[in-house]
Amino acid sequence: MRNPLSRRTFLKSSALAVAALAASSTGAAAAPLFAGPGNEPDDDVKKVLREKFGTRVIREGHVTLDVPDVAPDSREVPLLIESDLPMTADNFVKGFHIVVDHNPDIYLAGFNFTAAIGAATLDTRIKMRRSSHVRVIAETSKGELWTTSRFVYTSLNGCV
Repeated sequence: MRNPLSRRTFLKSSALAVAALAASSTGAAAAPLFAGPGNEPDDDVKKVLREKFGTRVIREGHVTLDVPDVAPDSREVPLLIESDLPMTADNFVKGFHIVVDHNPDIYLAGFNFTAAIGAATLDTRIKMRRSSHVRVIAETSKGELWTTSRFVYTSLNGCV
């Protein structure tokens, strides 16, 4: 009696099933946006965010952060922050806040804007103590908070 399922068919079907299962369980929307150890802020970061923003909800999206995955010199890590949110007189990005999880001062900087600038874009450099998440929060004139983050590996201690 001949087996209707050949080894080749079985392996091919198994590989397709595993690929389909992996794609459906991680999905583009469910996958973590940024690589690196644990994207969830630790208790110290949560405390700083609570002190700065109270109980307002911080949602992911509308902010992009361009930063190198590996910073060869953590004394000067370039950041390019942009937002696709509107910049009209009654609804605009009124500021960007930069948080670095493992810096001596977790809340690194805040930058304020007006609608007159036309686009919410910031190009700056920061110091980092060690490899860490860099988080950016965009605050709107209506009080909404939007965030993104990236894990940056460093090879030299920038903060003493």
